[in-house]
Amino acid sequence: MPELPEVEVVRRGLAQWVTGRTISKAEVLHPRAIRRHLTGADEFVRRLAGRMIASAERRGKYLWLPLASSEEAILAHLGMSGQLLVVEPDSPAEKHLRVRLSFEDGGPDLRFVDQRTFGHVMLTAMVGGVPEPIAHIAPDPFEAAFDEAEFARRLRARRTEIKRALLDQSLISGVGNIYADEALWLARLHWARPTETLTRPKITELLAAVREVMGAALQQGGTSFDSLYVNVNGESGYFDRSLEVYGRRDQACSRCGTPIRRDPFMNRSSYSCPRCQRRPR
Repeated sequence: MPELPEVEVVRRGLAQWVTGRTISKAEVLHPRAIRRHLTGADEFVRRLAGRMIASAERRGKYLWLPLASSEEAILAHLGMSGQLLVVEPDSPAEKHLRVRLSFEDGGPDLRFVDQRTFGHVMLTAMVGGVPEPIAHIAPDPFEAAFDEAEFARRLRARRTEIKRALLDQSLISGVGNIYADEALWLARLHWARPTETLTRPKITELLAAVREVMGAALQQGGTSFDSLYVNVNGESGYFDRSLEVYGRRDQACSRCGTPIRRDPFMNRSSYSCPRCQRRPR
């Protein structure tokens, strides 16, 4: 599933290509894509006609397009295979095209393509500057609203494994399995380290590691293990070539040479260096 850097790459593309443009027509080609817009496809289409997109915003793994002169926005979550593509209007429809927005200027469409249909789009009200359905999600570590001291307090109070805490979007948003493993390696923390044992300086170090690995990924267009992750122009990211532990089972740690270990974790995998990241007793 795309994490913060991949979603931010898409947001930047949307900001460039759709900001200030007025929607002439919305089309829903698969009802599952708007399943969270509870009033249905007809109402979704009707309410978008003639609306101007004011900007492109993001929190964690969610994207939204605020609509000008209103307290509403188009909210999107890419799920496991969703793509938001900027495509010329006369281009053939993609095989898994779910929603299409056309614009009054006759320029490129905005198309939501989703093979596995786990993603979704919806029109929703805004609350406190964010879409209402995601108001409970914590700020991500790149936001001005992110409170490091409050994060440290809540983290230590969780009394859980550090990786589980990093994946909790109500505590810190945008961090997924890939970048959690990479940040923990950089901070020399084992994924099972109890949160209550972390000192404030170590939490600061961990946050710096989270920002460093996600910032580096962002510079390279994100991580593309799967051809389904692309930016708005259909291009893939290249950070998978720079990963230190994730997906590198039995390969040598670049820091100490020890083979990387893979452990089962929450129906997924967790990768770490047995020497650099000592498992807690």
